[in-house]
Amino acid sequence: MKILLTGIAGFIGFHVAKKLIEDGHEVIGIDNINNYYDVNLKFDRLNELGISRLKLDKYDFVISDCFPKLKFIRVSLENSDKIASLFKTEQFDLVCHLAAQAGVRHSIENPHCYVESNIVGFLNILEGCRFNDINHLVYASSSSVYGLNEKMPLSTSDSTNHPVSLYAATKKANEMMAHSYSHLYNIPTTGLRFFTVYGPWGRPDMSPMLFASAIKSGNILKVFNHGKMIRDFTFIDDIVNGISKVLLSPANSDINWNPEKPNTSSSSAPYRLYNIGNSRPVELMEFIETIEKSMNKKAHKEFLPIQPGDVLNTFADTNDLLQEFNFHVNTSIKSGINEFVNWFNSYYK
Repeated sequence: MKILLTGIAGFIGFHVAKKLIEDGHEVIGIDNINNYYDVNLKFDRLNELGISRLKLDKYDFVISDCFPKLKFIRVSLENSDKIASLFKTEQFDLVCHLAAQAGVRHSIENPHCYVESNIVGFLNILEGCRFNDINHLVYASSSSVYGLNEKMPLSTSDSTNHPVSLYAATKKANEMMAHSYSHLYNIPTTGLRFFTVYGPWGRPDMSPMLFASAIKSGNILKVFNHGKMIRDFTFIDDIVNGISKVLLSPANSDINWNPEKPNTSSSSAPYRLYNIGNSRPVELMEFIETIEKSMNKKAHKEFLPIQPGDVLNTFADTNDLLQEFNFHVNTSIKSGINEFVNWFNSYYK
């Protein structure tokens, strides 16, 4: 299969690229390598894929030195002309859309870039799928869409009408936009709501990296809501496993869908939504203690009130993914943290 992978320099995109290449697919990876966080980490991820920074300093199009079926193109999602041209030229079979402006708190301070990347950029991807007979579009949503919902576990049949950050609102909008294109143009689309992904090559603005950095450096580790939060931390390998399963199985119309009692996770159109999470949530303090044990060092903690945009608890109901794709999480928190810490100590020597 020929696959467009957006956000290839990102945390999840990098790992998905490795999996797709290993499975023998031809991958065209795109990214704009913005400076939301340290670009050196993004370049180092690409270097692991055989895409050298030396070439990227000269060219926007690079073929991997290690994987002949992998090509990289530097482009922004907001550039409608270039995205349209890319779809027309390459004629993809599948699209795995993981690129987005991420970060809950950053969206409070910089709202415009979220609309440009997550709304306008996603529209350009949908238009590319519309005009080029894409077999399946899989895109990244987020557990953040559940917002004020406190019913646990969180199910794709639950309401997502009360987001608490603009980031979450843009992800909710993506799901609605995808449904409209599935309905109007019969494009199979599947949205994946990721639950607190962690692991090697993770984003430095996410809690596992912030915790490990504070512990290693001896700086203050800020613990919000006084540690009284629960998260469904999910190891990157399990996320990638779920994505690769779903990508190769285009969404179908739900023959049992009832417009009088509509199921929010399916439709009369070829449209689906799934949670991808560990389904074994842990308390925040337990997660921090696991990192402390793995690093053999205690953190200097400062307990603070909850931050704007944060939700108290996440807990994924993944029964649909289990039944339809035999999806199982194989990585325990202890094992996943050890892998993450080993990479962290090696990378940040």
